[in-house]
Amino acid sequence: MKQYYAKPELTEKSLGLESSTGCKYKLIGKALQSIIINSCSYYLCCMLASTMPARRTARISVSCFFFIAGLCFFSWTTRIPEIQSHLKLNDGSLGSVLFALPGGSMICLPIAGWLVTKLGSRNCMLISAFIYTLLLCAIGAVSTVFELVTALFFFGMAGNLMNISINTQAVGTEAMYGRSIMASFHGLWSLGGFAGASIGTLMVALSIAPLNHFIVVTALIILLVLVFFRYSLKKDQRSREDVKSIFVWPDKSLMNLGILAFCCMGCEGCMFDWSAIYFRDIVHAPKDLVTVGLTTFTITMATGRFISDWMVTRLGVTRVLQISGALITFGLFTAVIFPNFYAAAFGFFLTGFGVSSVVPLAYGLAGKSKTMSTGMAIAAVSTVGFIGFLAGPPLIGYIAHASNLRWSFAVMGILGFGTALLASRAKVE
Repeated sequence: MKQYYAKPELTEKSLGLESSTGCKYKLIGKALQSIIINSCSYYLCCMLASTMPARRTARISVSCFFFIAGLCFFSWTTRIPEIQSHLKLNDGSLGSVLFALPGGSMICLPIAGWLVTKLGSRNCMLISAFIYTLLLCAIGAVSTVFELVTALFFFGMAGNLMNISINTQAVGTEAMYGRSIMASFHGLWSLGGFAGASIGTLMVALSIAPLNHFIVVTALIILLVLVFFRYSLKKDQRSREDVKSIFVWPDKSLMNLGILAFCCMGCEGCMFDWSAIYFRDIVHAPKDLVTVGLTTFTITMATGRFISDWMVTRLGVTRVLQISGALITFGLFTAVIFPNFYAAAFGFFLTGFGVSSVVPLAYGLAGKSKTMSTGMAIAAVSTVGFIGFLAGPPLIGYIAHASNLRWSFAVMGILGFGTALLASRAKVE
């Protein structure tokens, strides 16, 4: 592709500025120069992308949207303690409020699978990305419990539509490569989560209001969407345009994957929504360090997903899932038995490794189903799995209100062991 535009030489004279106008106009000139340079850089990136193989540009694009999903979700989770204090919610009340987010996700699941099959994952991915990040700002602006519940409900719906659409894109991209790369996509989601947790930690330390924090994240996400959307896959794998039913009951093999995802996602929901509160109330960490548990969990979850494809190649799916379940249980029980700062951080560290591979492997196997389209199969597994995500956080709140938060995390540790027990059933016919 030829370069048609040469970079103009920016000087005070070419901009119509005289030296007597002072520093103000020099700054304006520098700003214009920066805009032009950045614009040229953007078009250069586009030209470079056009010379890459289609499968590589598709992988970069889909990876970016996984990153966006993680960044948006974790930005919300880092501000849960502050929003809880602002609305004067106890643990039981917060558990009920948190029920709204997975509730919206659960209701949207069958609809999302149908929409992705009918409209295509590419269109659904674009729409959901914009709605997801705008609802993040709505969460930051709430002033009543009702407003928070409403915002979280629709936030869950948008997040799940994005989840199904990007995983459908990932299955199509994986088919282009002819080898397992699904876990690496989820690794980018975790990396986005790490970025969101880190930014959130900084915003908390600087006492930045949640709304202002979320506006900054929204601006970044919109920029990424506009740049990378054009390279996403235009056609899905095994799309069924004749699907008439919104919900299709999963067959036995998909149900097994769903139960496996149920155990893991219950533990994930626990870590996402309650890890910061655990560090605040049980570990008694300083205010600016309450997100350390979430951050360490996110780091190891991302790391585990980047090496998961390598591990599956050498150990097999069953063995990797068994190891994952053992790590979840051992990590959570470490944090429960030794509730001090370093032991709890190490426990969450291990838990991150444990949950890293389970959902990517379950979704990747579901996408290979021959009984239904990719979007519908992933939605079917997610429907069962998200029941765990749905019940986990509220259950934590109810148990904590009745006894204490340590017992809640112990229950999640037992649930995580179910992953290891169900590993042998992780097959798709």
